[in-house]
Amino acid sequence: MNTPATTPTQDGVVLLHGISRTARSFHKMESAIERADYATLNLDYASRRKPLEALAEDIHPAIETFAGHISGRLHFVCHSMGGLLARVYLAKHRPPNLGHVVMLGTPNGGSEIADRLKNIVLYRAFFGPAGQQLGTLRDAATMTLLPPIDYPVGIIAGNRSIYPIASAFLPRPHDGRVSVANTKLDGMTDHIVVRAPHPWLVRNDAAIAQTITFLREGKFTASR
Repeated sequence: MNTPATTPTQDGVVLLHGISRTARSFHKMESAIERADYATLNLDYASRRKPLEALAEDIHPAIETFAGHISGRLHFVCHSMGGLLARVYLAKHRPPNLGHVVMLGTPNGGSEIADRLKNIVLYRAFFGPAGQQLGTLRDAATMTLLPPIDYPVGIIAGNRSIYPIASAFLPRPHDGRVSVANTKLDGMTDHIVVRAPHPWLVRNDAAIAQTITFLREGKFTASR
């Protein structure tokens, strides 16, 4: 990983992709954030191989190094499970210069799809330990990993789906993977809904624009 070039007062943004995705899913968002004059760290991590607590330790060295080159604030932009990973990470390794956190389609209240599938062998094999932590009924150990937030969080939810079968198991409105209601988080600063399905939230133009607005201002603009 190359250390990004930064200006003396530049803020930085850590991007955390969702389960079974890679840093490539964030390329459009990353480019837009860089054009807005932020340094970025777009991390790949082994989302299907380890539980959230182990993944938080895996990403820590890279974030710590990146933060060492940032004299401004350090923000986080996260898709899907990446938002839960950020919550786990910040509970243990919160940087002193933490700025704003944007979550896109994060199942903060859990995913009903994970509830339905978590005991199926193929699901367990593909999504691994972290996949077992995505349901709506979380055990005490998982809840301990996700304490109440006390930092600015803006949440972007989608209300379109490309998954007709999965849609039957989700309360409306939803993005095909997470209900809008379950993206919400006690203590969040702002919440907005865009017309996009779950996998496309990270490259939806409205979601990208709203992400940059929240990074700058700590709030979203009016619904688009």
